[in-house]
Amino acid sequence: MNICRHCFSCDSSRVRCTVCVHSVFVCVQSCHATKPNMLNVHLVPHTHDDVGWLKTVDQYYYGDRNNIQHAGVQYILDSVVDQLLKNPDRRFIYVETAFFYRWWKQQSSSMQQAVKQLVNEGRLEFVNGGWCMSDEATTHYSAVIDQMTIGLRFLNETFGPCGRPRVAWHIDPFGHAREHASMFAQMGFDGFFFGRLDYQDRAHRMMEKEQELLWRASDSLTPPVADLFTGILPNGYNPPEGFCWDQLCSDPPIRDDPDLEDYNVDDVVARFLLIANSQSLVYKTNHIIMTMGSDFQYENANLWYKNLDKLIHYVNAQQTNESRCSLCTLNISEREIFKCARMFYFAVETLYCSL
Repeated sequence: MNICRHCFSCDSSRVRCTVCVHSVFVCVQSCHATKPNMLNVHLVPHTHDDVGWLKTVDQYYYGDRNNIQHAGVQYILDSVVDQLLKNPDRRFIYVETAFFYRWWKQQSSSMQQAVKQLVNEGRLEFVNGGWCMSDEATTHYSAVIDQMTIGLRFLNETFGPCGRPRVAWHIDPFGHAREHASMFAQMGFDGFFFGRLDYQDRAHRMMEKEQELLWRASDSLTPPVADLFTGILPNGYNPPEGFCWDQLCSDPPIRDDPDLEDYNVDDVVARFLLIANSQSLVYKTNHIIMTMGSDFQYENANLWYKNLDKLIHYVNAQQTNESRCSLCTLNISEREIFKCARMFYFAVETLYCSL
């Protein structure tokens, strides 16, 4: 398999910010390596789009009944693709194939070709890849396999090897069962990330720096058949406090005109560094993830990307050798974390459930 990385980076004094992605089969290789002696912060732009919750799937897709919940997935995908095409440094991950399939069918052939190029270059990455993000407590394994098959088959037939998800992503199910981890491992995923777990379990893992583990998800299958590298996300799946730049949020934008009375670049950089360094204290490796997005966000993706571009620029401009911040898709983040985790002792755990 021909594997290549597509990344952009700039050095700084305390934080090093890089825009990175990992793609498969195709690629332009133009990647700046991560720094082994620095804290590498991977910013992951994403949206979480429930395939039915407070509204029907159709209402969520078209943006109907916004008096119930403001959400329109077709506009999210329109806006994200537009912003990715405007700047080759930008990245995005997408999860819910049920929505993407519907959006894809409505696009012109020229737009489909443009999106295929984004996927081939690793700038748009699919994660998980199932029709939806299945519940782990009540769903029968046959239904899980069916919905994963439908989504993954569409991605494979549409995008080929470059569209293959490498990382499982269950950020919103209310608890996790080892049967899912076992299935993900047997499906060939390289890693698994989730955000919800018991608060006492999280507190213990933070104290012991055990938020990365090798999940041994089956007693009956010979290792490593059902072993899966697993990471626990720091904020569920939300951005750090004060760094949500979606139209649904009220955090202030980065005001970078020095003539302004409320110029805030220095304050934003200082707060970001404090959060990054605090987060690094509860993870074992020098690679940490910050999820930049949440429920049905990026309907106006320009708000997010304009501020993320500024954040990376100003953080890097003020730092040199202690940290590195990166706007990334998930696969490169998982690979870098796992590569570093192998240098440490980290637990091989036979978790039964976290419900």
